[in-house]
Amino acid sequence: MEKELVEAFNEQIKNELYSAYLYLAMAAWAESENFPGTAHWLKEQAKEEVEHAMKMFDFLNDRGEKVLLHAIDRPGQDFSSVEDVFENTLAHEQKVTGLIHRLYELAGKHNDHAAEIFLQWFVSEQVEEEATASSILETVRQVKPGSGALIVLDRQLGQRKS
Repeated sequence: MEKELVEAFNEQIKNELYSAYLYLAMAAWAESENFPGTAHWLKEQAKEEVEHAMKMFDFLNDRGEKVLLHAIDRPGQDFSSVEDVFENTLAHEQKVTGLIHRLYELAGKHNDHAAEIFLQWFVSEQVEEEATASSILETVRQVKPGSGALIVLDRQLGQRKS
């Protein structure tokens, strides 16, 4: 693999682990605000992001490349509402989509067909990630204050399976 592409994969491993860290920060906020279902959903999301990082970790190792872990920034900790959490979730997933697309383009630039094929899964996964975050956010936005609907949504989010 080209050095530039290996470095980009190592950077994306960091980005995926940062995503997990961000979702754990959101889960901590949700727990502290008595939204256990939302916290559960976010913890499951964090696990999924670690799985994504590990897929890239294993891909580099399978290609005989060295994984170099980068420092992970501390995520924000302060959220004002469940709506704010899912606004941040959607914005973050959109950012990750851009990062994946740039990584895919870099693989193409270096004619690394194995990397392109590997990254196609991530391109498709990001469509799902954005759609899910957008759907939850739109549902949260439809909740009328004091209706109790947010509690029902929280319970539904708590049913997410691994």
